[in-house]
Amino acid sequence: MIQQDIQALTIAGHDSDGSAGMPADLHAFFVDGVYGHGILTAAVAGNSYDITAQEVMPKEFIAEQFHQLARDFQIKAAKTGMLANDDVINVVADHYDSQTFGPLVVDPVIITKHGAMLLAQSAYELFRERIIPLAKVITPNFYEAQKLAEMTINNRQDQLTAAQRLQKMGAKNVVVKGAHSDNAQDSVDDLVLLEDGSHFWTSKPFIKTSRLNGTGDAFSAIIAAELAKGQDVPSAVRRAKDAIYAAIANPLTVGHKFGPINHWAAQAELGKEAD
Repeated sequence: MIQQDIQALTIAGHDSDGSAGMPADLHAFFVDGVYGHGILTAAVAGNSYDITAQEVMPKEFIAEQFHQLARDFQIKAAKTGMLANDDVINVVADHYDSQTFGPLVVDPVIITKHGAMLLAQSAYELFRERIIPLAKVITPNFYEAQKLAEMTINNRQDQLTAAQRLQKMGAKNVVVKGAHSDNAQDSVDDLVLLEDGSHFWTSKPFIKTSRLNGTGDAFSAIIAAELAKGQDVPSAVRRAKDAIYAAIANPLTVGHKFGPINHWAAQAELGKEAD
């Protein structure tokens, strides 16, 4: 359902191929019927094969974006994506205010879906100290959950333990995504730990595909969009899980190697649920 007066914010980097980062977040806001604003933290040059260059925005410019949005718009929820270094993390933590920008969904872009570290150690420590406590919801992928919780995840109980550790670090609600690297697995099972200590699971069939770019970005963006509409966390997470599954299950032929998910399919799924 389109709600033209509902606005959400992404604080993220820009991927030139449109598959991830701020483009994916804005696609997700759009397909979930909310208007999207963006605070640019970085930009990368790349395509479906690889990324060849990146630039981080000056902290003064990031701060000015916060200031200009705050003085004009009624933003109901926000999310973070790539926070590239110490300066970016500090300026975001200094300027994010839940009274101005709404509840924050933190997509901890620190480790790729293949397990490669994206942040320097100092920035990683700052992220744990300054960003995680701001999170209404945090949505780490399997590798990020292991890193942040400082443990190996082998089963469902481990996922719950990792989520509890992240909650102790200050995040109110935690989604620990299941692994999706074993071609023999039948499903991807995400653990959702709520602020009151209760938890539940969301599961979808595993799909073997290289069209996964922007999965985590769009998942967290749809959660933020739903929170902006006034939905509770369990409803927001379930709708995001359903939408992203549809986006993966109906691949696009965009690019040649690691392609984007299908936001049109997500839109159809979200529209179906709203009927």
